[in-house]
Amino acid sequence: DLDKHEGALDNSTQGNISACDGAEVQEPHVCMEFDLDEQEGALDISTEGNIIVCDGAEVQEPYVGMEFDSEDDAKRFYFEYARKIGFVVRIMQRRCSETDGRVVARRLGCNKQGFSPNYGTIGPDKKPRSCAREGCKATILVKLEKSGKWVVSRFVKEHNHPLVVTEQGLSTCGDKDKKIEQLTRELRRQDQLCAAYREILQRFLISIEEQADQLSSKIQDIVENVRKVEAEAQTTLPK
Repeated sequence: DLDKHEGALDNSTQGNISACDGAEVQEPHVCMEFDLDEQEGALDISTEGNIIVCDGAEVQEPYVGMEFDSEDDAKRFYFEYARKIGFVVRIMQRRCSETDGRVVARRLGCNKQGFSPNYGTIGPDKKPRSCAREGCKATILVKLEKSGKWVVSRFVKEHNHPLVVTEQGLSTCGDKDKKIEQLTRELRRQDQLCAAYREILQRFLISIEEQADQLSSKIQDIVENVRKVEAEAQTTLPK
């Protein structure tokens, strides 16, 4: 939610003019509008979309004019497209109606859009901080039309970073993502080992119980035999 951020709110609707290095600067203000269409990146203006083959499966690409019944349907489609193609989606700007406040436009993009505010700064280990964002321009913009349909009005297809194949599918992995993926694989492997060891231990305990029952039965037979021998010996002794 772009509206939910901490900090003191400036509710002015006109904005202030401040001076910076001798030049006048327009400050942002409430109701100031941004055009979600004005984003960098090479546009894909195809009106039918392409069917591409990815890992042996056909994948439908978004295209300008593509329609959805709802914003959620558009999101689900783009998330599934991203999963198959190989990147992670970041939910970005939205535009709300001035009359009833409902969302009428939504922009989604690659999670590597922009740059981290800490990019290039020095960390505790005296090394420059790495950045999981790479300024990728891949994005999609959907708008609510008068027909009630959500329509793709902008689609930037190209990414500026490699896509990495994983066991679960395709994903664009930064250093943190790769580490998480490695740890996830290791945890899964450890879980499988634990399950195998647990099964072996259970079989061993069952075997011990069975052997204990057999040993108990044999001991009981020996005790009964000893009692019989003692009884027979008592009867044969001279009075």
